[in-house]
Amino acid sequence: MKKLLLLTFITIVIYSMTSAQQKNQQPLLRHVVMFGWKDGTDTANINKIVAAFRELPSKIPVIKSFEWGINNSPESLNNGLTHCFVATFSSEADRDVYLVHPAHKAFVSVLKPAPDKITVLDYWVKP
Repeated sequence: MKKLLLLTFITIVIYSMTSAQQKNQQPLLRHVVMFGWKDGTDTANINKIVAAFRELPSKIPVIKSFEWGINNSPESLNNGLTHCFVATFSSEADRDVYLVHPAHKAFVSVLKPAPDKITVLDYWVKP
């Protein structure tokens, strides 16, 4: 009986901690940007664009986190999109600050001539 009570108590404590932890987590807004390049876009230009995008978190403080990568899927369902960038924000207001920030606008001017395709998707992270 004591073991059962102890196990029940431990289960309740763990559940309470997990529940409280989930309640304290702030919602996160992900801003996903994917590019496919025009034929003839050289690697040096793509690398310049990637470097410019990677600099944005150091210039725009509302970006909570940033990551990027190159398509590695064997499924061939990327529709010509090769590069993916993900910026995380605490709010839509922070995302909106990012969109009009001079550093973002400067990045867009570096980017403009190269992409053949651009897809942008923003979503609130759900557990």
